[in-house]
Amino acid sequence: VQLQASGGGLVQPGGSLRLSCAASGSIRSINDMGWYRQAPGKQREMVATITSGGSTNYADSVKGRFTISRDIAKNTVNLQMNSLKPDDTAVYYCNADKIMTTSWQTVYNNWGQGTQVTVSS
Repeated sequence: VQLQASGGGLVQPGGSLRLSCAASGSIRSINDMGWYRQAPGKQREMVATITSGGSTNYADSVKGRFTISRDIAKNTVNLQMNSLKPDDTAVYYCNADKIMTTSWQTVYNNWGQGTQVTVSS
């Protein structure tokens, strides 16, 4: 099972980016998925999560600006980021907390490779 993130880049303050993450492998189902970020010198923090039922949770710092969504059939999760600020600069990681494989094995705490988001003028 692998998670592959994409969509990072350099954007000016006030701009937008869309991050995507695709899970691949012999997947039967995925529980919660989410996005986390880590800025230089800081701990990794939760940005947004979404359950298999579509319930979402956001960090206070991104509420009203970021939107998380997922496609259950395609095993993907996206993060639409609007009104970006310099404080949003970080490496963004996608996560799938519990993946059930087609052989009925459970794989916990799966992380993508990270994608850099830089907000700067």
